[in-house]
Amino acid sequence: MSPAKSKAPPVVPQIWWSNITFFTLVHVLAVIGVSYFPPWSIKKETLILWFLTWQLCDFGVTIGYHRLYSHKAFRAALSVRVVLAVLGSAAVQGSIKWFDSHSIRCLRHRLHHRFTDDPVHDPYAATRGLFYSHMGWIFYKPNYERMELVERDDLESDPVVHIQHKYYVPLALFFGFIFPTLLASLWGDALGGYIWGGLVARLCVWHCTFLVNSLAHWDGLQPYSDEDTSRGNLILALLTGGEGNHNFHSFPHDFRSGPSLFDWDPSKWIILGLQKLGLVTSLRRARKDDLVEAVQYMQQKDRLGEIESEDGTWTGEIWNINQVKEYVQDEPGRCVLLIHGFAVDATKYLGEHPGGAIILRKYAVKLTTDVDAWLKAEWAFSGGLNNHSRAARRRMRELRLAKLVD
Repeated sequence: MSPAKSKAPPVVPQIWWSNITFFTLVHVLAVIGVSYFPPWSIKKETLILWFLTWQLCDFGVTIGYHRLYSHKAFRAALSVRVVLAVLGSAAVQGSIKWFDSHSIRCLRHRLHHRFTDDPVHDPYAATRGLFYSHMGWIFYKPNYERMELVERDDLESDPVVHIQHKYYVPLALFFGFIFPTLLASLWGDALGGYIWGGLVARLCVWHCTFLVNSLAHWDGLQPYSDEDTSRGNLILALLTGGEGNHNFHSFPHDFRSGPSLFDWDPSKWIILGLQKLGLVTSLRRARKDDLVEAVQYMQQKDRLGEIESEDGTWTGEIWNINQVKEYVQDEPGRCVLLIHGFAVDATKYLGEHPGGAIILRKYAVKLTTDVDAWLKAEWAFSGGLNNHSRAARRRMRELRLAKLVD
């Protein structure tokens, strides 16, 4: 027998000095600029420029980086993707595909949803403190052990993502700082445009976005789930273009930040408007039954202190492995997973799965591989690939096909 391998020491994160320097410099310049040019001393047009720049960049992050590219909540025409990529660049928060394979911005957010609150695998875990989740994580070079598990084919194949990444630095500097300055020069206030439309607007975008990672995991309501620290907060919704109903965390594939038309969510209303124009398609929504059940469960749990049991008496079919093989062979294209001692038919769920169909196919029963390979689905579902929510576990139970005897 070979000797047991010693456990590798934990990786100490490296301080990201370039990030710290740039981040600090923008803050210092903004404070100096505002002290010399307070809001009551500058032109009205410049204040309007500041507000519009802040809000438009917000939408570049919420609609583009978050809902389109991180969660694939809808499909957008090329023109829409280009505009969102430009607005995202102007937010100066990194490209859609930033730096290297270990720190792609949208993949980092996908990792956050898979391992929410995990102090090791969540890039900005709220369990590590309010300051860390707000901006402390920015000061360290990324080293995410499980990043390679996150799917990325959609980002790699999008030419808009590729071009934005290649030219990100000039795009960010131009649209984030130079363009507001040039625009304000039209009414004779170039310096005010640089300070308010460039520096101050950048701080507003940054810290409002950061609040989704910090405040939205610290204070607010939890109508859908209390499995993690995500919460709903109206103040946050007003500051972030509608990302305030953050307890909707359990349904990340939904293009909305709240199911009601009247939840404050301008990002949702813009997406619906683009759909009317034919520029956006394939809007994904959480099932109404899942939303109703989640709310009812939380209300019942708060009132009675009841905890749902995931165990129960199975009254369906009992199969062995050979019957699973026959079922898969009967209709090519079926996607069957072996999870918790059951055969789960996820074929009809392929289009709904937040992580996409490819990931389900990867762990599905294939006649060209052995049973040991099929059992990796158990590892993936039970925390190896994702800490699934109660809603996801409930959906999995609905798709059970048969209980396995071997």
